[in-house]
Amino acid sequence: MPTGYRIDNQSGLYFLTFQVVGWVDVFSRKFYVDIILESLAFCRKNKGLKIWAYVIMTNHMHVILSSENGKLSDTVRDLKRYTATKILKAIQENKYESRRKWMLKQFEFAANKHKRNSKFQFWRHDNHAIELESNKFIMQKLAYIHLNPVRAGYVEEADHWMFSSQRNYSCSEALIEIDLLDLGSYPFVK
Repeated sequence: MPTGYRIDNQSGLYFLTFQVVGWVDVFSRKFYVDIILESLAFCRKNKGLKIWAYVIMTNHMHVILSSENGKLSDTVRDLKRYTATKILKAIQENKYESRRKWMLKQFEFAANKHKRNSKFQFWRHDNHAIELESNKFIMQKLAYIHLNPVRAGYVEEADHWMFSSQRNYSCSEALIEIDLLDLGSYPFVK
């Protein structure tokens, strides 16, 4: 069911939200977060994905992305498909995952709601894509992303959250490389 939040401009700068179905707290385990980080880094290196900002929370992630090759929708689709497959496999194979049966039931239940799914659905199908077309809007979304863990009460300062690009912007030790926003020279800004 279309929401109106689509990636229409394949070369545009977008704020996106990837939400785990049922708000399942998968990313409370670093092992699953690592799959996301490795996949983002791979797409940046090999698929022309520009990662301007990200935060990975326990059950969703926010990103600001664009595409060097004008294929943002394709890259996002591939990223979500790959991470879903890899995370689901890891959950199924990890006999020490105490929540395994419960999580798989949640993902199976979500899959039964949509005929385009197979046995499990990990991510919600929508991305709540919002094109960012002004410096003010970019700065608003950048702050929203980096303050998410603070608002959730996980940390007192944004750069204390390991799974966020705030660490890149504050020159702290970051987990992956990103493309830092320079709003004065960014070509998509009007």
